[in-house]
Amino acid sequence: MLKMLKNLRSPSIPRFQRGRLALTKVNPYEKGGLGGVFQNEIFSLIFLGGILAGLAISANAATPLGLPEVPVPADNPQSPAKIELGKQLFFDRRLSADGSVSCASCHQPDKAFTDGRPTAVGIAGQVGPRNAPTVLNAAYYTSLFHDGRADSLETQALGPLTNPIEHGLKDYSPVLELLRTDPDYRRLFQAAFGIGPEKAEPSHIGKAIASYERTLVCGDTPFDRYLYGGDPSALSESAQRGLRVFRRKGNCANCHEIGLNDSLFTDNRFYNLGVGFKRLQARFTQFVAAYKQKVEGVNVDPASVYDPRERSELGRFLVTGQVADIGKFRTPTLRNVSLTGPYMHDGSQKTLEEVVDYYDQGGEQNPFLDPAIYPLHLTKQEKADLVAFLKSLSNPECMFSPGSFPRAGEN
Repeated sequence: MLKMLKNLRSPSIPRFQRGRLALTKVNPYEKGGLGGVFQNEIFSLIFLGGILAGLAISANAATPLGLPEVPVPADNPQSPAKIELGKQLFFDRRLSADGSVSCASCHQPDKAFTDGRPTAVGIAGQVGPRNAPTVLNAAYYTSLFHDGRADSLETQALGPLTNPIEHGLKDYSPVLELLRTDPDYRRLFQAAFGIGPEKAEPSHIGKAIASYERTLVCGDTPFDRYLYGGDPSALSESAQRGLRVFRRKGNCANCHEIGLNDSLFTDNRFYNLGVGFKRLQARFTQFVAAYKQKVEGVNVDPASVYDPRERSELGRFLVTGQVADIGKFRTPTLRNVSLTGPYMHDGSQKTLEEVVDYYDQGGEQNPFLDPAIYPLHLTKQEKADLVAFLKSLSNPECMFSPGSFPRAGEN
């Protein structure tokens, strides 16, 4: 079977090589980047530059320390009215088939806009196959959902509404009717878009919710104050050692990038870490056979050999149809990671310690495992230091009280 897979794999440049090149640009003090002899000098330069960068960023209240300006599409400029409209929609359970689910059901403010569950729970208690990612800093992603099937926040915001497991709407007409008949929504819509709510379209729903989500940015963590704010006391000694492990032996910065002026802790690319691949193994031979038929021109969906839970583990393949993308998922941001467990696309890792152990063992072996995933041989102390550093990427002020947000169905 492996021989068959090798013949089917799409030719591509190994991601590890591309990652090395990318890493040199944003993380020159990585071992092998610009040479060990310059590492201390370069780090000092970045640290000194961070003092100035921190002052400049802090002067702009809309951009927290350590983050770049939020990208805003030209066809959906921010406005207070549109943000407020999106906020109301985000928390309104009437945007579901039975009035039980809102966007905030899976993205809860007091849980750093996650739900704390391994995988999301939607309408009628249905359990989805994937973990609900935080919405905090989602404005910086170049693609949305774990498999990257949405190219913008506007597109992503509409997806769950008509998903039978999530909000369960058959179409967007109930939401449009709400915009047209609810007095408060009518007022907000008019102010947000400058047209009457009678002209509301699904795209307006996506634009409003996306505008609100672009306000959910959170930086100014101990790491940011250390690297970009010029405060050497912001990180504990253990966390500082963990930063070195993160950049070097741990190879974490290969995908969770650290920049010169700001850090998103994601490269917005896709990788196979081996997580969940075991769910594909039982029917993988049938999948390969079906894929060969498709290549030969037969109208068949190779993914149909799996049930919905198993099918989800195909990851990026479900979007591109490329064999090389089997089991690949987008690199998540590590910002606020200590607040957003459990981890991985399937919520299979409960703690940061488990995540570190998983990477240390080199992931789960499979034919599509990314070359950048290999045994790290970290010591017990290095693991502890790495976890300490990961915890420095969180800002507890990003945990909000639900009382400061709209209650379901109230506007």
